Amino acid sequence: MADDDDFVVTPWEVSGDVDYDKLVERFGTSKVDEELIKRIVGHTGDLHPMLRRGIFYSHRDMNWILDAYEKGPGFVLYTGRGPSGHTHLGHLMPWVFTKYLQDKFGVELYFQLTDDEKFMFDLNMEPEDTKNFAYENALDIIALGFEKSKTKIFLDTEYAKTMYNIAIKVAKRVTFSTTKAVFGFTNSTNIGSIWFTSMQAATAFLPTELKGEKTPCLIPCAIDQDPHFRVARDVAPTIGYYKPALIHCKMLPSLAGSDKMSASLPSSAIYTIDSPKEIDKKIGNAFTGGRVSVEEQKEKGGEPDICAVYQYLYYFFDWDDKALEDRRQKCLSGELLCGHCKQDLTALVTNYISQHQEKREKARDVLEEYMLRD
Repeated sequence: MADDDDFVVTPWEVSGDVDYDKLVERFGTSKVDEELIKRIVGHTGDLHPMLRRGIFYSHRDMNWILDAYEKGPGFVLYTGRGPSGHTHLGHLMPWVFTKYLQDKFGVELYFQLTDDEKFMFDLNMEPEDTKNFAYENALDIIALGFEKSKTKIFLDTEYAKTMYNIAIKVAKRVTFSTTKAVFGFTNSTNIGSIWFTSMQAATAFLPTELKGEKTPCLIPCAIDQDPHFRVARDVAPTIGYYKPALIHCKMLPSLAGSDKMSASLPSSAIYTIDSPKEIDKKIGNAFTGGRVSVEEQKEKGGEPDICAVYQYLYYFFDWDDKALEDRRQKCLSGELLCGHCKQDLTALVTNYISQHQEKREKARDVLEEYMLRD
């Protein structure tokens, strides 16, 4: 979606200062309200910080998913990753929430690595590139601690025998005019890209095929991926499946300010393979809401709401809300300077990435135990 507000949100591009309220309106989703949050917490026993802070803020049919959990037949989770590069913290954010859902509801997760998508959409990528990145990304998935017996990871190109039989059912009912309207495709778009949404939709219906009974599916994802599943929801009843439900998160902003992190701009993101030196440099150069001089900041205060450093603290780290608000007020008053916040964030990120990298290396030994094969 691109409009007069100068922001763009598609499954392949996010740019500008995104108005998330307008996305709810334009995409036709529902906001996560207090009543829904109370219902979720009634099952989980605690409130995830990404719900508490409104990071997961939009949904489709989340109440129906809770009905299915309470009355049967239950549900499964589905999320994914387009392996065009190494994993960064923006990718981890919805996965962390997905793990919370798996842990609290005790449900299966199907994790799709769309190596075919990234090959077809990126002229600079070869199949061996996207496959290698897919397996590297899989290490990060496992490192987050998903339950092995309930987590199934697969690459589209390697699970094609099963996936293709579902995808053709979707493809038969999706017209070129629909893909042009939803994704902005033109007559010059390659036919692989036009086909791809059929594969992304297929995973929502995969559990039904594997289990032999209609199975509700919940997809936690960033809201830029919603267009794929609007298509999936439209065709689902016509081919004998439940419509997939979704719960959407906002996107972790770029270190450069505005926009989301970009795999094509390494300096805009913190990657799970980054060294402490790289982390220190990236955060040191991050966009902040500080003034042009220390004197001016002390006089006028900073602007935390546009500061990439503050946004990292807000979006990704489970700080005490009171302490975080205290930091925000000190920034606004000019009492807190940018250098101090950058030092704190550097320490937090370095420690988090260091621990993650240890788990990531251990994941190599169990990788195959998570993989779903034809």
